Amino acid sequence: MTKVRKRGPNPRLWLGQGLFTRVAGPDGARNRALIHGTPGPRWFGPERPVRRVHGDASMFVGGLSALLLQSLHPLAMAAVAAHSGFRGDPWGRLQRTSTFLATTTYGTAEQAQRACDQVRAVHERVRGVTASGEPYRASDPRLLAWVHVAEVDSFLRAHQRYGLRPLSDAECDGYVEDTARIAVALGIPDPPRTRRELAARLSAYRPQLRATPEALDAARFLLLSPPVPLVARLPYGVLAANAVSLLPDWAAAELRLPRLALVDHLCVRPLGAAMTAAIRWALVPARGAAIAPPV
Repeated sequence: MTKVRKRGPNPRLWLGQGLFTRVAGPDGARNRALIHGTPGPRWFGPERPVRRVHGDASMFVGGLSALLLQSLHPLAMAAVAAHSGFRGDPWGRLQRTSTFLATTTYGTAEQAQRACDQVRAVHERVRGVTASGEPYRASDPRLLAWVHVAEVDSFLRAHQRYGLRPLSDAECDGYVEDTARIAVALGIPDPPRTRRELAARLSAYRPQLRATPEALDAARFLLLSPPVPLVARLPYGVLAANAVSLLPDWAAAELRLPRLALVDHLCVRPLGAAMTAAIRWALVPARGAAIAPPV
């Protein structure tokens, strides 16, 4: 009698499902079905650059880099430290953010608008005073615009360095234009619509940016004390090193994050390319999930 060999677990499927669950949360499969299975017009067609960028594994690096860059606005960081729960529930915050990105990028126009309306309602309730006595409101268009431009710049930088298919110059402008559609729905007036406008807007914010104690504390938490299991510390460390590598020089200096050009080019970036390729490989069985990686 011929013995039938039992197949062991598929490492690729196991890893992909684990990543998806971490990023998308326990309701990820249901949300994916709603986002992709609901008929109706979308904000973005399948040919739009935003779909390529937000569906690529480079978002794992870009999202972490965006958090570091965003922390340099004292008012935005004060609001995050006091209200976001990123320490107490970091995975929940990640899952909510990734689901928002997936909904606005791939969902129906109605789903996307509803997601933006829900975020705006939350922002209206977030207000307070910094340690230095300066008041802030999360709904302040200037703060919203900073969070937006820092995020878009980081996502685009990551995609151009680690993405499977980097965008052309025209497609880069198209990506910024696509994200402006979401920005307007979030209450951001006149968001940048080209890469040149994006760079100019970032430069305009430069005098307002500095590393407050809250920002330095957040960087230590994200880079040195992440809420990941021991077995994932090394892969996470590679992503974190590349998130730092992706930052503008002045931002890394503000956050007191050391960088050596030779190490960066010979070690950090090649490891980052290999890690994002491994994540992309693991997520292939779930391709189409479109629950975007972290932000």
